[in-house]
Amino acid sequence: MKGRTIRRHFRESLKSLNRNGWMTFASISAVTVTLLLVGVFTVIMMNLNKLADDIENDVEIRVLIEIIEDPTEAKAAEEKLMKEIKSLPDVEEVVYSSKEQELNNLIEDFGDDLSLFEQSNPLRNVLYVKAADPQQTAAVAKKIEKFDNTYDVVYGEGKVEKLFSVLNTSRNVGLVLILGLLFTAIFLISNTIRITIIARKDEIEIMKLVGATNSFVRIPFVLEGMWLGVLGAIIPMVVVSIVYYNVYNILEPRLHGELLQMLNVTPLLYQVNALLLILGILIGIWGSFMSVRKFLKI
Repeated sequence: MKGRTIRRHFRESLKSLNRNGWMTFASISAVTVTLLLVGVFTVIMMNLNKLADDIENDVEIRVLIEIIEDPTEAKAAEEKLMKEIKSLPDVEEVVYSSKEQELNNLIEDFGDDLSLFEQSNPLRNVLYVKAADPQQTAAVAKKIEKFDNTYDVVYGEGKVEKLFSVLNTSRNVGLVLILGLLFTAIFLISNTIRITIIARKDEIEIMKLVGATNSFVRIPFVLEGMWLGVLGAIIPMVVVSIVYYNVYNILEPRLHGELLQMLNVTPLLYQVNALLLILGILIGIWGSFMSVRKFLKI
């Protein structure tokens, strides 16, 4: 296709937007409203997914070590236990904490009254273990229980399994909702564009009668659909960016240090805006292509 012809198609597609003002406005409005819903829901679900990941990554196994009176034997036993735990393929990290460190942590959390136990510390040395896959925490804990010099293994048995079940269900529900919303967006936008093109079927028939090829007729309409998608995506991109930026700046300082943390503005907004723009363009092109195809009788 010649460069002059391509330029002509682009020029005609832009002119058509202006000539068919109300139908153009209706199509852009449908794209805008639908993509705005997609953008808002996507941002919410991505933050909820991050929260689920943070909760999972916060789960750890607390291994209480047997007390051995002889210091040399105790050190050797602890080193052996650490080596055995680290050798497990599902283990990502093992951190040693002495009973003195454990008592200091309790004093920081619950007050100086517990400092009375400094003279006779009743606690045990502890190993904090994190599984490479948080979902495998229970399985890793059961393996550690079988090792020598393990007094007890604490990981929230029963509660952890329920937690992971709830998180997995939430992720699956969120995925289904996003897919359903995307399908709805595709259906609404493509049908609105289709109505716009159906209203101009006489224009297509005249072009065919004077000998225009299918591609010559189709390309301006496909480009017009692309412009509708681009223009319809601009407002959702701007609104989602401004709202999330302000919400992030308000809430993030208050959530600092808490378990719940919001996704950083970047690259989140770049990802969501790219999704909205690409979605608008693809749906616009697809809706125009399928609508024109009907009248070309290919």
